[in-house]
Amino acid sequence: MDLMLLAPELTLVLTGLAVLLIGLFLPTGSKKILGYLASLGILIALFFTVSSLGTQATIFYDTVSIDALSQFFKIVFLVVALLFAISGIKYTEGNSHTEEFFTLGIFATIGMMFVASANDLMVLFVAFELASLATYALAGFEKKNPRSLEAAMKYFIIGSLSAALLLFGISYIYGATGTTSIPGVAANMEVLLSSPMGLVATVLLIAGFGFKIALVPFHMWAPDTYQGAPSVVSALLAAGSKKMGIVAAFKVFIVALIALQAEWQLAFAILAVITMTYGNIVALNQTSVKRMLAYSSLAQAGYISMAFVVLTPMALGGGILYALSHGFMKAGAFIATAAVVYMVLSENKDSADPDHIDNFRGLGKRMPVTALSMTVFVFALAGIPLTAGYMSKFVLFSSTIQAGFVWLAVIAILNSAISLYYYAKVVKYMYFLPTDSEKISEPLPYTIALVIAVIGVLVIGFWSEPFIYWSMEAAKVLIPGGI
Repeated sequence: MDLMLLAPELTLVLTGLAVLLIGLFLPTGSKKILGYLASLGILIALFFTVSSLGTQATIFYDTVSIDALSQFFKIVFLVVALLFAISGIKYTEGNSHTEEFFTLGIFATIGMMFVASANDLMVLFVAFELASLATYALAGFEKKNPRSLEAAMKYFIIGSLSAALLLFGISYIYGATGTTSIPGVAANMEVLLSSPMGLVATVLLIAGFGFKIALVPFHMWAPDTYQGAPSVVSALLAAGSKKMGIVAAFKVFIVALIALQAEWQLAFAILAVITMTYGNIVALNQTSVKRMLAYSSLAQAGYISMAFVVLTPMALGGGILYALSHGFMKAGAFIATAAVVYMVLSENKDSADPDHIDNFRGLGKRMPVTALSMTVFVFALAGIPLTAGYMSKFVLFSSTIQAGFVWLAVIAILNSAISLYYYAKVVKYMYFLPTDSEKISEPLPYTIALVIAVIGVLVIGFWSEPFIYWSMEAAKVLIPGGI
């Protein structure tokens, strides 16, 4: 076996262990270096992943696959992890638990990467839990903040329930087919097709993945968790952990359970419509920017879920491209919010709602880089042209129309129009409402992370051809012969 195929994951394992061990011997004032070490390790892993593009292989007795799909999502996870690590340098400043913060983030990323490479249901489940356990702890990182503890508890309880449903569904599949190999299940679908076990397994898996992706009505944990968790952690959850659920669902439903397409395709159509509509409507009246971004994230999950309904190579490619675009947009938006929270707490450490939209008043004057970055992110999320969000929606929505699902595309377009209201509201507060406060110095780590995210959003928007091609290549792994 060529261990270089696992070079990105091994690099992150070594980085995580190094950060944890070195942090044990450093005084609190010197732990800022751990953030730089974590960022360097993630950059090296990203280099190894990019340099191995085009590789196709299976290892560990065909339980782990290296292909265009896994490499695409690994890059998504590593980009989000890099933004998390860079912005975490400022967030953890003066914190005695800095090494735990970065180690948990790194090991969550390792779990996400193994989910992307999983070619076996048990490998997928174990990798899921590795990422989930780390993010449960990260959500409750602010141990003296009741909202953070509430976020972690809700996330843990609902996450445990979703894990149980997933494992229950996998057990039915194994009982019927005698294998947990994803290609093996696809090759032995006759039993599931001729037995109620297939329908039961499908329902359990839809519910399990519905919780992971935060599809309505399985979303109840997401708004409270995203609002209560530290903003930097919310970026990792919304932009990284949710994409882990999407790539896992792609593998399970489109590869393993494609013979049961009639059973789950209608369910995803209903969930997609309800999720995008509910997320956008509820986001309209939110005064907490983090909570608004959480409901916006539900709507984005609804858009991506359209790929499960349309099931053409172009639609799947659009959904995959959307995952990358959303990684930049949503992580950037939460990091911009983290910068605002830092500003508010530096002026009033007892502020009860540092992410309240009133705190964004005059942000264009006070924190111009953060305000401009936030403007780019919210307009991209709304689908304004020449951004990553526009290109992703264009590919996904146009493929939906071409496949004959005009009604679904119309609902999605109307939802995008609705979302423009609450995104524009943030811009209005930043640039058109006055403030008496003075300009402040913007923390460099937040600024660097925001600039990287902005570049990603604009590059995909202006120079979209290679990214569309790359996402189409990843889609071919799911449906090599087309549907």
